[in-house]
Amino acid sequence: MRQDDNSAPKSLGVGISGGQTKVDGDVVGGNKYVAAAPVPVIPALHQLPAPPDDFTGREDELRELRTAIASGGATISGLTGQGGVGKTVLALKVAHEIKGQFPDAQIYLNLLGVSEKPLTPSDAMAYVIRAFEPEARLPDQEQALAAVYRSVLDGKRALLLMDNAKDAAQVRPLIPPTGSLFLVTSRLRFTLPGLYAKDLETLPPVEADELLLKIAPRIGGEARAIARLCGYLPQALRLAATALAERVNMAPADYRQRLAEEQNRPKLLAAGNESVEASISLSYGLLDDETRKRWRMLGVFPETFDGTAAAAVWSAEKNSAEDTLGVLTQYSMLEWNEKTHRYRLHDLMRDFARQKLTDEERYEASLRHAQHYLKVLGNAKGLYKKGRDSLMSGLALFDQERGNIEAGQAWAAEHAADDSKAAELCSDYPDAGLYCLDLRQHPRERIHWREAGLAAAKQIGRRSAEGAHLGNLGNAYRILGENLRAIEYYEQSLQISRAIGDRLGEGNALGSLGNAYESLGENRRAIEYHNQALLIDREIGDKRGEGQDLGNLGISYDSLGEYRRAVDYYYQVLGIAREIGDRESEGKTLGNLGVAYKNLGEHGRAVEYYRQQLQIAREISDRHGECTALWNMSLTLDKLGDRKKAIKFAEASLKILAEIEHPGAPKVRKRLEEWRKA
Repeated sequence: MRQDDNSAPKSLGVGISGGQTKVDGDVVGGNKYVAAAPVPVIPALHQLPAPPDDFTGREDELRELRTAIASGGATISGLTGQGGVGKTVLALKVAHEIKGQFPDAQIYLNLLGVSEKPLTPSDAMAYVIRAFEPEARLPDQEQALAAVYRSVLDGKRALLLMDNAKDAAQVRPLIPPTGSLFLVTSRLRFTLPGLYAKDLETLPPVEADELLLKIAPRIGGEARAIARLCGYLPQALRLAATALAERVNMAPADYRQRLAEEQNRPKLLAAGNESVEASISLSYGLLDDETRKRWRMLGVFPETFDGTAAAAVWSAEKNSAEDTLGVLTQYSMLEWNEKTHRYRLHDLMRDFARQKLTDEERYEASLRHAQHYLKVLGNAKGLYKKGRDSLMSGLALFDQERGNIEAGQAWAAEHAADDSKAAELCSDYPDAGLYCLDLRQHPRERIHWREAGLAAAKQIGRRSAEGAHLGNLGNAYRILGENLRAIEYYEQSLQISRAIGDRLGEGNALGSLGNAYESLGENRRAIEYHNQALLIDREIGDKRGEGQDLGNLGISYDSLGEYRRAVDYYYQVLGIAREIGDRESEGKTLGNLGVAYKNLGEHGRAVEYYRQQLQIAREISDRHGECTALWNMSLTLDKLGDRKKAIKFAEASLKILAEIEHPGAPKVRKRLEEWRKA
C-alpha cells in the first residue's frame, strides 16, 4: 500500500559502491568486505509538537476539556471552528498538559482534511501502527488494517491527536480502544458516538490584546483597535503582531490605519506561505459552486442576520435557504448563535466574500438586502404605532436590525441618482422608520436621511413623499434650534400638501409651524396654527395627531402663563396617549404637567411627574425626553432647597444635551457654573 509521507521507512541501509562484492561471506575479486549491520528503526511514540510559548487565554475552554477528559475511558474530544481560530494550538496545549496520563504514546497526525487529497482512514491507521512497530508488514484491506490498529492500541494508554479532520467518515475508523484519548480538530462540525464537541470561537478582546502585546509589546495603546480589525481571530492577531515585531520602522498607528482599509487586509495579514486569506480559501474550496455563490452574497450583511434575511438576499425558498445555512455553519464558514438564533460572517470572512463577488452578484444582493430591511423597518414602525408592549417590540426590532437598516439606506442613497429602484428605496426609508428614527437618530443623521430622500422623491416625481421629507427636515432643524430655517421647510411642505390635497400632511405642517413660532416666542401665532391642525386631525380621525395638537396648545398656553388651561390640555393628551399606548407622548405629557405644576408652585407634585417622565424616557431610550426630565427635575429640586441633588441632575442632563447638540446646552452649562460658585 502507499506509504504516507510522514510515516517512518521500513528499514534503512548503507550502500557502498565498488568493483567487488562479498556474497554469502565469500571474497569476490580479491578484497574482503564486511556486511553493513542493518540500522534499527526506532518507534516514534512521542510526537507532539509544542504549543507556542506565547499561548494566551482560553482558560474556560481548557477547563471544559480537562473536565471532559477526566471522565476516563475511550474519551473523544473534538474542537471545531473556522480556519485560524486556534483549534490546533488549543489541542496541543491540553495534550501537553495531560500527556503524563498517557505514557505509552502521544501521536500527532495532520489528516489534511481541507487539502485536495485528505488522508484515508487506512493512511492514518498505518501511520499510528508504524509509530509503534516501524517494520510491520500491513494488510491492504481497511478492515484487516483496522484489526491490527486496534490490536496495537489495545491495553495501552495512548494519546492520539488527529488534526484537521475532513469529516466523520474519515475519523470514525480511527477511534481507539478503551484507555486511550482521541483528540480531533476539524473545520467541519460532525458527531460521533461519545464525542465531546467544542466549537471554538474567537478570542475575547482582553485576551486578543494580551496576545498582540506578548508578541510585539511596542503595539501599546493600539492593541485594542488592531485586535478589533483582526476580528479577534488568533491567526490574524499573530500575523499582525509578527509584522509589527519584525517591521520596526512601521508605527503601530500607521499599521492600524492601513489595516482599517478593507483592500489592505489580505496583504497585511500574511507572512511567507501563511495568510488569513489562504486559510479562508481552503474552506471556501470545499463548497460547491451554488453554495459558494450564496456564501459570497452574505458579504452584504454588515452584522448579524436571520434566516429570513438570507433567503431574501438569495431570493430563495425558506427550506432551500435553511439547508444552505446549515451547510455553511457545518463547514465553519458561518457563525450561529443559539441564544439569538442569528447568523454572522466573521469580519475577515466578510472581506473575503465581498472581494469574490461579481458586479452582478453584488448588485443583486445589495438591492435585495435594501428591499428586505425596508420591510423590516416598516414592521418596526407598525409595531410602534400599536403602542404598549408592541411599541417596545418595534423599538427592539429596530435596535436589533439597525446596522442592516442603515446599510440598506446607505446603499439606496449611493445609487439613487442612476437607479430608479434605489431611488424608490431611498425615498421610502425615512418614512418607513418614522417614530423609531425620531427616538434613535441624532438630528443630523435624520437630516442626512431626509435630504437623500428628498432628492430621490423629486427625481421619481413623488410629491407626497417630497412634502413629508420637507416637513421632517424642518423638525430636525427645529430640534437643533434653527427655527427660521425650519419654518422655510414647513412652508414648502404645507404648499405641497395643499396642492395635492394631502390633509394629513397639511395638518402636520400646520402643527410644526406652530411649534416653530412657539420656540420663537410668538405664542398667539402658534396657537392659531395648532388650532388649524387640530381641526384637520379631528376631521380625518388622526388620534395621534390630535394628541400632538392638544399638547402643543398646552405648551403655548403655559408659555403665556395660563397654567391651569395648559394643565387641562395636558390631561386630555395623557388620556389619548394612554388610550393608544403611545409611551413617548405619555412621557412628554407627564413632563409638561410637571412644568405646569412647578409654575403653579406645586413643586412636590412637579417632581413626581418628572420622575414618571424620566422612567418612560429611559424605558424607550428617548434621549431628548431624558435630558429634559433631568433638567426640569434639577430646577425644581433647587427650588425645594436641595442644591446638591439639583447639580447632580443638571450634570446628567448637560451630558446628553451636548451629545445630541441641543441648543439648550449653553443655558444649562451657565446655570451649573452659577450653582457651583454659590
